[in-house]
Amino acid sequence: MSSTSDKAKGLANEAIGNIKQGVGKVTGNDKLQAEGVIQEKKGEVQKAVGDTKDAVKKATK
Repeated sequence: MSSTSDKAKGLANEAIGNIKQGVGKVTGNDKLQAEGVIQEKKGEVQKAVGDTKDAVKKATK
């Protein structure tokens, strides 16, 4: 997977996670809120993987 797609998927997961957290908080659904936190963290990791791939590419050029 390319660094760009990792970053894009990471941003998408962060956004969806934030939405789930908000909906869970408003509706009092603790499970949905927890899923949102997990999905947001997953997105952060995906973005970090993309950033690392970019750094490795630049270092090897």
